Amino acid sequence: MVALFCDAWGQPTDLRLGEPSEATPGPGEIAVQAHAAALNFADTLMIAGKYQVKPPFPFTPGFEAAGEVTAVGEGVSGFAVGDRVFCALQNGGLSSRIVAPAKRVFPIPDSMDFQTAAAWPVIYGTSHIALVHRGHLQAGETLLVLGATSGVGLAAIEIGKALGARVIAQVRGPAKATAALQAGADAVVDTQSEDLRDAVKGLTDGKGADVVYDPLGGDLFDQSLRCVNWDARLLIVGFAAGRIQQIPANVLLVKGVAAVGVFWNAHFIHTPGLLRQSFAGLARMWSEGALRPLIRTNLPASDYARAYAMLLDRAEPGKIVLTLAD
Repeated sequence: MVALFCDAWGQPTDLRLGEPSEATPGPGEIAVQAHAAALNFADTLMIAGKYQVKPPFPFTPGFEAAGEVTAVGEGVSGFAVGDRVFCALQNGGLSSRIVAPAKRVFPIPDSMDFQTAAAWPVIYGTSHIALVHRGHLQAGETLLVLGATSGVGLAAIEIGKALGARVIAQVRGPAKATAALQAGADAVVDTQSEDLRDAVKGLTDGKGADVVYDPLGGDLFDQSLRCVNWDARLLIVGFAAGRIQQIPANVLLVKGVAAVGVFWNAHFIHTPGLLRQSFAGLARMWSEGALRPLIRTNLPASDYARAYAMLLDRAEPGKIVLTLAD
C-alpha cells in the first residue's frame, strides 16, 4: 500500500511517499482499494496552496482514482464489496486506500481497465457537462475547441463528434494538429501560423462557431468572440493561459451570445444526480466506441516526481497515470 502526502505548501517534488491509513467508511461513504490514479494540473495548484480548496496538513492530493470497493458505509445503496469503481474526489486520490463520499464514486464501464478509468472522471466529466448540459450542443452545429490537445480539449473533441457536431480544433504546432485530427477533429487551426478569426470564419462560410469550448482564457478567448455565430454559447472552463479575460457585454448583446461558466466540481454540491446521469451518458458513448481516452504514460507511484515533471512540461498530449502498489 502506498500514498503521497503533502506536509507543507510547495512543489510536487516536495511530496512524501508513505503508507496510507486504514480505510474505514463512515455513514454515506465507500472504501476503495485503488489500483491507479491520474494526475491533473490542479494537483500542482493544491500542492502549492493556490487552489480554491486548501486541506489541512498532511493531506494526500489527487482528484481521480480507480479500484475496487472494499467496504460500504451505513446508508449506502447501489454498491457492493468487489465492485469496480472510479472516484472523482476533492483530494486523496493518490493513495491505494481511499474513503470517499458515495456521491463521488461511480461504476467503471464494462471492458474499461483501471488505468483508463483513473484517467476518465475529470476530463470527460467536465467536457460532457459543459457540452451537453451547459452548452446544449446540437447535431449539425459547429464546435470550436480551444487548447484542443489538453486533456479536456481532447475529450471535448470526442464528445462533440459523438453528439454529431462539426469540430474545429485550435492548436499550436504541427504535432498537436496531428493529435487533434487523430482524436476526430474535422479541421484544425494552428494559431502559430494562422489567425483564429479568419480561419474559423473561412471554415464556416463566414458564420462562425455555434459553441466555443475554452479551458484557456486570455487572448484566445478574446479572439474567439470575433468568430462566433449568432446565438453562440461561450463555455468558460478554465484559465490555463494565465489571464482571466474581461468580457465586453456589448458584444454578447449584439451577437446574442451567452457566456456560460463551467465549474464541474460544484455539481457535486448543487446537482449530484446530474453527474450520475452524465457519467451514464459517457458510459454509453464508451460502449459505442466513440471515446478513446489518451494515456501518455503509466508510471509506478514511486516515480511521482518524474510524472509531475512530465505533466508540467506539456510537451505531449494525454493523461499521466500512476499505478498504486497492491
